[in-house]
Amino acid sequence: MSVLPPPPLRLSLMIWGLGAMLYHIGFYQRVAPAVLTTELTLEFSLSATALGNLSAFYFYSYVLMQVPTGLLADHWGPRKLLTMGACVAAIGGAVFAIAPDLWWANFGRLLIGGSVAVAFVGMLKLAGHWLPNRHYALASGMALLVGILGAVFAGVPLRLLVDMFDWRLVMLGSAVGTFAWALVIWWLVRDDPSERGFASYYISNDTADGRANQSVLSTILAVLRSHNIWLFFLIPGGVVGCILTFSGLWGVPYLTTQYGLNKTEAAAVCSALLVAWAIGGPLFGWFSDHIGRRKPIYVLGCLVPLQCWAVVLLNSDLSLGFLIAILLVASFFSGGTIVGFAFARESAPIRLSGTVCGVVNMGVMMGPMIMQPVVGWALDRHGADFVAEGVRIYSIEAYHDGFMLMLIWLAVSTFLVFFTQETYCHQQSFHSAPDRLGRSFFTIRSDRET
Repeated sequence: MSVLPPPPLRLSLMIWGLGAMLYHIGFYQRVAPAVLTTELTLEFSLSATALGNLSAFYFYSYVLMQVPTGLLADHWGPRKLLTMGACVAAIGGAVFAIAPDLWWANFGRLLIGGSVAVAFVGMLKLAGHWLPNRHYALASGMALLVGILGAVFAGVPLRLLVDMFDWRLVMLGSAVGTFAWALVIWWLVRDDPSERGFASYYISNDTADGRANQSVLSTILAVLRSHNIWLFFLIPGGVVGCILTFSGLWGVPYLTTQYGLNKTEAAAVCSALLVAWAIGGPLFGWFSDHIGRRKPIYVLGCLVPLQCWAVVLLNSDLSLGFLIAILLVASFFSGGTIVGFAFARESAPIRLSGTVCGVVNMGVMMGPMIMQPVVGWALDRHGADFVAEGVRIYSIEAYHDGFMLMLIWLAVSTFLVFFTQETYCHQQSFHSAPDRLGRSFFTIRSDRET
């Protein structure tokens, strides 16, 4: 019997990269409102709360789709899922671009968020089949880098295009490009190397577990048996919520009104924070693989950003240079939380990897989903100091009160991270054990010990 060769690294990276590009597009759409705050406010006569809500409609559907996405990735495969996601994202982008009123704009954002929600899980599913397991955490970090490049395009380049053309025309062009990418994914992507005549890196333990044909409900319940998965659902929203609430929406108006930057300069600062986050992701992912540990990296990814954001929000007279520097440090170390996907994947049987990624990514996106409109509500509660050319201008105290809610969530996340259980970069199996009260709780143990 002939043994199939492993896929060439170039081919594996191409397949993975094609899926990653939808994540790139999703990140672009995710933060685009940050540089369109003035245009959207004037076009739809928005308050701060309504503007935060318009941006957050992306996250409402994104979060709701994470568990279904994980289940579909496990049962259908990433090729169909990514193609369908790109098609619906193109429709949503077109609806947003031509929206006659706020209702249709919200609906367009809802379609975009729900459709690109498949990108991250689908991409990680491809990585599990096409790349060696030792590169999984690095692939997760590289995924963040690819996504952040999309956010960079939604910074200064988008701002310059909007200054040159109408924002609706620019967003419509983005929708056309997304549809073209859907065709590319369907044409080139394959779920597993075996479909191209190569050996797969995916190793199933379904036979050993005896549960290859679980129902949807039993699959979800199986994932939730791990206390690690619960923690990875609760923790990352505090970290990512800070980054995407600031850089993804409120950073540009904050920097323009409080530090006198123009819109292009403010967009550049927010893009720089996202780039720092993107650089930290693969570096911390590689370092985690190198030392064979997950928890220390994850702790750093919460603890250092907490300290940095505390410095920012507990001081109202920071110089612009120091503010940018401390936020860059916070963003860079926030990349450490990207190892949470590998950490979580190792905390449950490998057959549940898609569902695990969906549950964790739901927790990640709950941060900006909740905090973007909440910060807007805090600004409206304070009231605008004055209105300039139809746009409300808020005080630094109002912004800091809104951002303080982010700090509280981040503090809770940092507290919880110390309760995670180290996997030592090895796949885990579920085992139940009675506690001292006779009840059953679930622990994890490395497969190498069984």
